[in-house]
Amino acid sequence: MPTISGMLEFLSDCKWHSLPGLRTDRIASARDRTHYMELCMTTQCEKPTSQALHLCSWTTWPPAKAWKRQRLIFSVGLDYNDPNTTIATRSGRRGMKKLNDHVGIVHTTESIAADLIGLLHQSAPAKEFALRLAQAEAIPDGDPHKSSVVELVHMAMAVQDRLESQQHSEQGMLAVVESAKDLSSRLNLTGLLGAIATRTRNLLGAHVTWLSVYDADHNEFRVVVTDGAIAESTTKMTAGRQLGVASVVMSTRLPFSTPDYLHDNRFHHDPEIDNTFRDEGIAALLGVPLLCDGEVLGLLFVADRYHRTYTALNVAILSTLATHAAVAINNAKAFEQAKAALHRADLARAELECRARDVQSAAEAHEQLTSLLAKGASLGNLCHSIAQLLEGDVLILDEASQVICRATASGYVGTAAAAYAPHTAHSAAITQALRESRLRGRSVLAYKADGELCRVTAVIGGDDVLGAVLLFRHDDLSEISIRTLERSSSVLGIVLLSQERIEAIKSRDVSTLLRALIFPRQEDTKLIGERAERFGLDLSQPISMMLIEMAQPKPEFVARRLRASVPFSRLVLDEVDGVLVIVCGTTRAQDILKEFTAAIRREFSQDYRGVMSRPIQASAEIPSLYTVLRRALSVLGRIGVQGQIIDQNEMALYSVLFETHDQTSLKAFLNANIGPLIAYDQKRSADLTHTLLSYFENSQNAKSTAARLGIHVNTLRQRLANIEELLGYWGSPSRALEIHVALRLWSLSIRK
Repeated sequence: MPTISGMLEFLSDCKWHSLPGLRTDRIASARDRTHYMELCMTTQCEKPTSQALHLCSWTTWPPAKAWKRQRLIFSVGLDYNDPNTTIATRSGRRGMKKLNDHVGIVHTTESIAADLIGLLHQSAPAKEFALRLAQAEAIPDGDPHKSSVVELVHMAMAVQDRLESQQHSEQGMLAVVESAKDLSSRLNLTGLLGAIATRTRNLLGAHVTWLSVYDADHNEFRVVVTDGAIAESTTKMTAGRQLGVASVVMSTRLPFSTPDYLHDNRFHHDPEIDNTFRDEGIAALLGVPLLCDGEVLGLLFVADRYHRTYTALNVAILSTLATHAAVAINNAKAFEQAKAALHRADLARAELECRARDVQSAAEAHEQLTSLLAKGASLGNLCHSIAQLLEGDVLILDEASQVICRATASGYVGTAAAAYAPHTAHSAAITQALRESRLRGRSVLAYKADGELCRVTAVIGGDDVLGAVLLFRHDDLSEISIRTLERSSSVLGIVLLSQERIEAIKSRDVSTLLRALIFPRQEDTKLIGERAERFGLDLSQPISMMLIEMAQPKPEFVARRLRASVPFSRLVLDEVDGVLVIVCGTTRAQDILKEFTAAIRREFSQDYRGVMSRPIQASAEIPSLYTVLRRALSVLGRIGVQGQIIDQNEMALYSVLFETHDQTSLKAFLNANIGPLIAYDQKRSADLTHTLLSYFENSQNAKSTAARLGIHVNTLRQRLANIEELLGYWGSPSRALEIHVALRLWSLSIRK
């Protein structure tokens, strides 16, 4: 039992406030001290009175006397953890020691156990248990209860550690549950990964968290989300597979931690990442892989700016959240793949529907064209239908690339078709496309001009090209529409063949008459004369014949086109043995020659040559005349004459001399006789060759030649002297004849 003197000494400095039965000023009288001592004595074995509770409250004791209050709490058996009584100050501990020294209060195991259980119940922090341990160890060594009290405190601290661990585990489980909820509710991958990073940082109490995703194209890990970063470079980090912690995690597929990253020599450092960590102030690091089906999809890291050792629980929680992140990434990939597959399916369906519509349109177009053909529709009606079906401008050309029909779809606006003309800038492209179309049997894009495409398809009739179809559009056709265009060319081929057959029937009489004149049989001359008169040809009058040779277009096509025009409609003309033959009265010959030359140059090309015969008096001379003109044509071809119709009188001698010569021998003849003159004129831009020809044509008369050339006689003599230096002496009759013939052939080859 504490002595009265010790208790009085303990209470001597106490100041009371409104304690029932006690004075409010300092307790100085023995009576007051004795009254309080009795109160304390009774509370050791009985339930403390309200006076004792009030006495032990903070409002009763000043802070300076905290140690006295604390000892009083122990003496009256109150709950030390009660908010009205708890105190933890060094002065209190010193007071407790002083009180023990004076009164020697006995600490029961039951009261200390109750105190520790109260702390555990209130989830008191670790410092409170540390205080209790210090108080227990402060009990004198002679106290028989000291060891049991210290052991109780240690047991309570162990229980408190387990409770904290379980609480941490519970928090981790809640975080896992929240992450699982996010996996099922969030579709935004970046937002989901950001939530996982934030939850990881908060749960592990780390300073920085980031998540990297593996980029297979660049073979590196790229940061996608961060939380807690203060350096901008942290949000833009990239790490290779062979450097840093990423190399260790990739090789082991296991978590990796280090308390001091910058000084850890267990892996090869990346200088850029080291600089980033210095900027961020990172010291400790923990990283785990994001695994899915054995494949590393990324890495999840937590880091701290102080040296920290991560526990197994930290690793377990981080690994679990990393698994959730891997599932999220894998789900996102699967979702993207499914989305891409759905998009491809939609495209395929749309394409299938479009193709079905195109097939239906093609079938309707084919039916429409076939119906028009069966009804005997004109070329114009077919052309208009094709233009409407293909929504563009359509031109139908004949063999000579002349437009024989055109049509424009309703609402189409373009200029390329209206600007078309044969033998222009786009002629070569069209010709090439037409040649390719014939070889492939398909339509071909020829050219693009002013925002319009020109597609060409050949119109074939048997083995011959009857013409072409040109389609102008702002954009190209679909494959089905291209087939429609190609089928339309077949329909047009049938129509053109039909027209050609009709034209052949109409021209049969002309063809029969012409062949009867060229290849006479035992036929009544009077009957032939009557046929000729129906075409305006009087066989009793002088007659002239023209033979024209051409490569493209073919003579039979030119004959059909000429017969369709007014000037030649009643003319005896047709194709015979690959050349165009015209027979007319001599009085009309020059007019017909002019009209023919103008027409062929306007509608066709310069790729022709011909011979105009001298007048004959009887139709019986026509066969032999035809033979002579054919020989002349062959000579013109050998010397390279183009775009001219030569008079027979100019060709008679050469036809006989050079009929059996080929082009090479004729060139050799020209080079041997006048080659130096031609070369000199080409080099000096002189005119010696033409001067010598004029000299021969004027019977070698210098004065007449000079007058014809418009030069002085002395100038002519100087030229003749230069010619003699180039050719040598040419005064002999035989040499002069050879040179004259060569000059005449040369003039034919250069005549325009």
